Amino acid sequence: MKARSPLHPWLMLGPSLLTWGLFVFLPLGITAVQSLYAWDMLTDAEFVGLANYAAIAEGGELFRVLGRTLGFSLLVVVGAMALGLALALLLDRPGRFFGFVRASVFSAYVVSWVAVALLWVLLLDPDRGVAASVVRGLGLGRVGFLTTPTAALPTLAGVTVWKITGYAMVVFLAGLRSVPRSLHEAAALDGAGPLARFLYVTWPALRPTAAFVATTSLIVSFQAFDVVRIMTQGGPARATTLFVYAIYEQVFLNLSVGRASAFAVVYFVVLSALAVLQLRAFQARAGRGA
Repeated sequence: MKARSPLHPWLMLGPSLLTWGLFVFLPLGITAVQSLYAWDMLTDAEFVGLANYAAIAEGGELFRVLGRTLGFSLLVVVGAMALGLALALLLDRPGRFFGFVRASVFSAYVVSWVAVALLWVLLLDPDRGVAASVVRGLGLGRVGFLTTPTAALPTLAGVTVWKITGYAMVVFLAGLRSVPRSLHEAAALDGAGPLARFLYVTWPALRPTAAFVATTSLIVSFQAFDVVRIMTQGGPARATTLFVYAIYEQVFLNLSVGRASAFAVVYFVVLSALAVLQLRAFQARAGRGA
């Protein structure tokens, strides 16, 4: 049999590497260069070095946007993982009824972000929305889900969780079905109850799946734009101005390509660091067998 060439793996990876290079790393490099210039798209670009980074940091805007985005991401990741896992455990049963419910939950994931945002704008309307009517029926008065600074960000996080929970559920279902039933049967014979079987059999086997769901949910939360643009436009009082919306504002409202590029570079660095830390944390727990 003819020996394989050492170049074979690289030839197989070639199309993917080319795609990543053209559509990820090349634009990122261009963005990093543009972050060193002051350019309003109307006049010639002027080299300013790190002044754009200093400008977005010295006013505190960068750290406020970062804090809001991290808080939003925490709500989305925890909510999507908890609901997705709970639904997967509940619906991991045969039968048409459970299949219909699984399909119904997942259907929200395939609907466009714009449609989801418009739907929830109507549902959360403080005067005519169904959610507001339910809240008033509970005697809590008129609640501005999207007009109150303290409520707007958790509301957007809730909408995002509603949108992506179906995806998390499907991934957890795949993970659950990869757990050998013989392990559950052995644990049951040893006297382990449902909770013990979940803690000591199911959850350890689901750690790689949970790491994947957490990382993808983190990326989705950092990419949030449509729900912000349609539902709140970054308000009220900039309470929902997240990273991607801040970049949009700098380019299309302030005509500052340099500052928008600086935001984008910081955004990439923070997201990459969080994803790596998250994966390493799950790997460390799996290595300890905790």
